[in-house]
Amino acid sequence: MLQFFKNENGKPLAIEKPETGAWVNIVPPLKQEEFTEIADALDIPLDFLTDSLDIDERSRYELEDNVKLIVIKTPTENNSFNDSDAFYITIPICIILTHNQIVTVNSFDNGAIKKFLNTFQNRHPDKRNMMVLKIFEKVVQAYMEFLKEINHRRNLLEQKLYDANRNEELLDLMRIQKSLVYFVTALRSNEMLLMKLQRTNFLALNDEEDEFLQDLIVDTSQALEMANIYTNILSSTMDAFASIISNNQNQVMKRLTSVTVMLQLPTLVASIYGMNVPIPGAHSSFAFYFPILISLGLSLLLGIYFLRKKLF
Repeated sequence: MLQFFKNENGKPLAIEKPETGAWVNIVPPLKQEEFTEIADALDIPLDFLTDSLDIDERSRYELEDNVKLIVIKTPTENNSFNDSDAFYITIPICIILTHNQIVTVNSFDNGAIKKFLNTFQNRHPDKRNMMVLKIFEKVVQAYMEFLKEINHRRNLLEQKLYDANRNEELLDLMRIQKSLVYFVTALRSNEMLLMKLQRTNFLALNDEEDEFLQDLIVDTSQALEMANIYTNILSSTMDAFASIISNNQNQVMKRLTSVTVMLQLPTLVASIYGMNVPIPGAHSSFAFYFPILISLGLSLLLGIYFLRKKLF
């Protein structure tokens, strides 16, 4: 679906066709005919528009026929119905700078672009570089928000695991770990992209814009560091819970082994007295109680021994 916006008197205005200085936003559902139409209308290479369809597209920039393409990865919630998939994934945004317009292409619903649209009244379409940098800013803010949400969810799951070691919480922690892997990979790629944009001055930024880009690089580095810290904490937490579960299992096996040994002696006594051979005291009126007393006595002695050795 094609959306066209321009800023008129400080208000975002939806228009019917792309004009000079307009913002063209392409959002799902995506149609090949629309790609062809906008590529012909704005003189954009078709592959610049279709690159966003590849969810594994890496952050990069490209120049062809004086049309600039920037691909940056942004976080989003994963709507997959598979319970083993990550809670959050990263998807590409394609930002295209034509001769007179700025075009954004999203293969999924994108929170960063929605936030940019909400602040579009403060943007100046004639300052296209600053608009690109503001999109970068919304992307970094989205990472920060999702990382805080991930950390909060991780804390809640850990508290539940302290009360009961259930598979559901462990599986959710694994899904969070997958999300962090996506974030770390995408943030590292985004950081390299922003640093390369600054080094090569691909956007021909002025001093103010270059300073703003430097701040974005710092924020992206901070988000990457947060993601790495959360990843390390989660890995340590998973290892700790694995050790706890293994230790609990060893304790249970030790108790079961002790109980099994205690039950073996009464079984041995009963087996001896059950033999079809002459046994001392077999004709006594207390013959029934002898094996019971011996069994209880041996079990009691073993129980006292195991308690002293802290095997229970």
